[in-house]
Amino acid sequence: MSQGQDIQDVTISTDQPDSKTRRYDRQLRLWAATGQSALEDAHILVISGSATATSILKNLVLPGIGKFTILDHAKVSPEDAGNNFFLEGPSSIGKSRAEEAVRLLGELNDGVVGVADTSNVEELLENKPSYFTSFTIVIAHNLEPKLLDKLSTLLWADDSLPPLVAIRSAGFLAEFFIQFHEHTIIESHSETSPSLRIDKAFPSLLDHSLSLDFATMDPTDHTHIPYVIILVRALDDWKKAHDGRAPQTYSEKTAFKKGVLAMKVKFDEENFDEAESQAYRCWTETGVPSDIAALFQDPQLSALSPSSPPFFHLLSALRKFTLEPPHTLPLTSTLPDMKANTDGYIHLQKLYKARAEEEKEWFKSYLTVPIDDAVVDSFVKNAHALKVLRGKKWNALDADLALLGNAIESSPKQTSIHLSLSALSALNVKQPGVSPTIDSLTSEAQALLGPGVDLPEDFTDYIGEIARSPTADLPNTAALLGGLVAQEVIKVITRQYVPIDSYCTVDLVETWTGVI
Repeated sequence: MSQGQDIQDVTISTDQPDSKTRRYDRQLRLWAATGQSALEDAHILVISGSATATSILKNLVLPGIGKFTILDHAKVSPEDAGNNFFLEGPSSIGKSRAEEAVRLLGELNDGVVGVADTSNVEELLENKPSYFTSFTIVIAHNLEPKLLDKLSTLLWADDSLPPLVAIRSAGFLAEFFIQFHEHTIIESHSETSPSLRIDKAFPSLLDHSLSLDFATMDPTDHTHIPYVIILVRALDDWKKAHDGRAPQTYSEKTAFKKGVLAMKVKFDEENFDEAESQAYRCWTETGVPSDIAALFQDPQLSALSPSSPPFFHLLSALRKFTLEPPHTLPLTSTLPDMKANTDGYIHLQKLYKARAEEEKEWFKSYLTVPIDDAVVDSFVKNAHALKVLRGKKWNALDADLALLGNAIESSPKQTSIHLSLSALSALNVKQPGVSPTIDSLTSEAQALLGPGVDLPEDFTDYIGEIARSPTADLPNTAALLGGLVAQEVIKVITRQYVPIDSYCTVDLVETWTGVI
């Protein structure tokens, strides 16, 4: 039985999966049907038909994004034909870059709708800004600095507007940043397992553990007692002999572990070895994890209204639930793998499932607005790993000299790449069309830092690459960015896993990525 499975999940089914399930089988194991549904409902805007932009789209079209639009008024140039795998070489030259890219990307997945828009970005921002607000997420690659600033300001004006992914690349260097106001995550897929609540055993679990006669049990059955049952029983016996206290001191904990091993009837009973290794659960009090307790102070809870996002209504109900005994998060029926026979594991699963259903009903009694049962189920199951991220506006780092100075100290190499790309953007605003030099780029980077702050020592390692290839959209850089950015976009759309909430920098000269 693999970790985190319910008994119902492993029941063999004779039904044949439909074509969509067969097509997306591997990714459904990552983000399940809810994540796939979110992807299929999404409409993404990608500004530019560059090699990087189409590489990102390739990794979104294949998993089944619902719809995408490429906004690009440019024609295919010889340079484009030489570096973009989603153009047909010389035969594409002179044609619409958006239309060519959409046509060829569409061949990857006939279930995805692609739209080519040859409008001018600058004209849309000036005359029809509402165009950009109707998408699920907006992705912009190497957009002119003035237009990127204008777009980021537009999408930052209200927290209901779509997130913006801004990507800058030059040669073997690149970075991307996701602009968002607030991002809530129920299914963060944390590696931290939910509590088994061994130290606060619920009545049916305690009764079951006390009902077993370990001394007269068949040796084979004794070898397959789940460690949860062993520890609940051992802890109850210990408390009866120690005034209701769990082991506290080092010597007491050692004595408790020896007592667990002394319960063996055969030397090779792995379930008791397993119980001994998990004995810390008996003296580690089950409560509300500190990071979840911190969410209860979120300002959204003090201003809760019927129109507030469902996540915060659920979070408010969770806070109320934890104020009542046993002052824990709701129990889940998810059990880890353990040494046990099928009957013993199933019985234990049923105990946890029945109790989890009871506590879920108690939890639902604290809700003040109707919320879909599937969402409630997911929230309760993942209550130990909830996340609320608060993002920043694009370019907020460059606008805050103190933050920039701290970034230089904590992440000098990553910040050097960021400064190099920011210097290139600044120079393009002041001297459009002029080839940058190392000296001019260095001057711009120093101007960003202001007087009294030195450029990082690593800066000289990167500024030369920017001066060498300020406009180069290299296939290998595009391919890596395509995977990285698409991965983060999927996290944002599905609201599963935790996206990067800062600048992610890429150095393909030394082959590393980092976060500021």
